[in-house]
Amino acid sequence: MAAMAGQQQRQQKGVTEQEEIDDVQQGPIPVEQLQTSGIAAVDVKKLKDAGLCTVEAVAYSPRKELLQIKGISDAKVDKIIEAASKLVPLGFTSASQLHAQRLEIIQITSGSRELDKILEGGIETGSITELYGEFRSGKTQLCHTLCVTCQLPLDQGGGEGKALYIDAEGTFRPQRLLQIADRFALMIVDSATALYRTDFSGRGELSARQMHLAKFLRSLQKLADEFGVAVVITNQVVSQVDGSAMFAGPQVKPIGGNIMAHASTTRLALRKGRAEERICKVISSPCLAEAEARFQISPEGVTDVKD
Repeated sequence: MAAMAGQQQRQQKGVTEQEEIDDVQQGPIPVEQLQTSGIAAVDVKKLKDAGLCTVEAVAYSPRKELLQIKGISDAKVDKIIEAASKLVPLGFTSASQLHAQRLEIIQITSGSRELDKILEGGIETGSITELYGEFRSGKTQLCHTLCVTCQLPLDQGGGEGKALYIDAEGTFRPQRLLQIADRFALMIVDSATALYRTDFSGRGELSARQMHLAKFLRSLQKLADEFGVAVVITNQVVSQVDGSAMFAGPQVKPIGGNIMAHASTTRLALRKGRAEERICKVISSPCLAEAEARFQISPEGVTDVKD
């Protein structure tokens, strides 16, 4: 009996240790893992000092970006890329593998059941969701509600993580966004385009503005891919001044042009309804149908409309 009890304890201990190992393997891979593939500790430290704290960040970085790190030669870059590709699959992905990855996506509830219905569960992780609309259309209020719901358990529509809320109207600059911890489930940039309307002026700086905006949005997408967080950005609008706006079509359009449109995985347009009612419309998404939903802004945050 004592032998059997000891054997059961060892088996339970082995299962516990395996679970701990599985927990460690989940999420992004620390850049220190490159040392197991022959990368020197000194070079790993140089990568961390450059803001590349995970193997995914190294694998997703362009070659020319790695070459700009002081002390990293061409030969070392080739060796680092080869080592990172062994830990992070970058080759062909089958449809079954992609389907399995899609099943792991977490949906963060918006607080409104009707809004979650057209979003098929809520704001999805691992991608960029853009909210645009005029002032008082409910963009910031929806972001504030998401900051609360993302901390809920998974069975309650949350992400069991913290929220990183960046107010671009303050002292935020895109260059300061170097890394994010995997404990965050949601990252919000409000607004992603406000500073670009003031820091770049006139058509003479349009090309520079769009290039800078593209790099910033690319950095956000890398964070979504690397850590699996849900990235939500708000966008401002500009009035249509051409003649077609007088007869048909929307009176406003989001700024940022095609750069913003291509970078966003899901685009949601918000507009004001009656009283505290707001209307959300899915403009474009690879997995959502075009639809509209009503929600209400209340003291509790974003809720369903109370008829």
